[in-house]
Amino acid sequence: MKDLSYKKMSFAYIAYILLWAVLHVFVFHRLGFSWQIAVVDSAINNSLLLALSFTMAMSLRYFSPSKRNVLMLIGWSITLAITCAWLSNFLLLLIFTSDADYVALLHKAFLIRFCVSFLIIEWVVLFSWILNRMRARQEIDARKANVEKLLRDAELEGLRQQLQPHFLFNSLNSISALAGSKPEEARKMIQQLSDFLRGTLKKDDKQLSSLQEELKHLQLYLDIEKVRFGHRLNTEINADEQSLALLIPPLLLQPLVENAIKFGLYDTIGDVTIQINSSVEGKNLRITITNPFDAETAQPNQGTGFGLKSVQRRLHLLFFRNDLLKTEFNKNLYTTTVIIPQTI
Repeated sequence: MKDLSYKKMSFAYIAYILLWAVLHVFVFHRLGFSWQIAVVDSAINNSLLLALSFTMAMSLRYFSPSKRNVLMLIGWSITLAITCAWLSNFLLLLIFTSDADYVALLHKAFLIRFCVSFLIIEWVVLFSWILNRMRARQEIDARKANVEKLLRDAELEGLRQQLQPHFLFNSLNSISALAGSKPEEARKMIQQLSDFLRGTLKKDDKQLSSLQEELKHLQLYLDIEKVRFGHRLNTEINADEQSLALLIPPLLLQPLVENAIKFGLYDTIGDVTIQINSSVEGKNLRITITNPFDAETAQPNQGTGFGLKSVQRRLHLLFFRNDLLKTEFNKNLYTTTVIIPQTI
């Protein structure tokens, strides 16, 4: 809890004491004492009460007793109330010694003055104790949330870093295969891989980037894959104009498209077209990736499935939802749909 809470409490308490002081003056005046006696009595008593209460409140701000120390708090309050009542009577007796009626009232009203002081001080103690415990709880919750955020960011970073070796391994295998038979294409693929990895490094510090940026970066990946698969791989990107400015986690599309290529090309020998479509649905960005799928020849369980799992985990860590990634089979088409909320 911020220090502003203590300031608000202080102003509220001062206002309360001032109101009580004014009431104090009128009560004494109604009892038949002069305005001078009423004002001085109220000023001395309530100034001492205010000072001792603040002393107690500040002590509790830096030292918060446990629930088992309630008796100690009550003891402190009683001690301060006795001190306030005794000092008030002592100072007022020095000032108004000649007024016999007032001196007699002071002696008779000592118990009442003590009770009033005790109730006010105890109220301050109770409020301060509750405020301090709330503040301690909020600090614990804030530290816990900070730790959870650090762990979440670390896991997100780990997932991003794992994507690079995963893709790099496949690309290097292809470069190795091309080096002997098609050295020109191998050199071209090395240059494209270099451009792709350079763009990846620039995205490491970004949590979100625009769809337009991601599609440009995805094109570098597709250029590499087209070197691997040649004319067999075709892609169609249909991006709604409004969707291009919407935000998406960086490097989210690449593993999804890689998964589409794996299902579409690895178990077939013909040409394959991968379709990537984006649109705006309310406050969400909707992206669908579709590829041909032959249920008789494809082996959906082949491989580790790391790409889809990593995307689903990243979406959960960023948006705390598990329903943002869906896959479905429809006739001979395999469709991956991802929803990106635009609320962060």
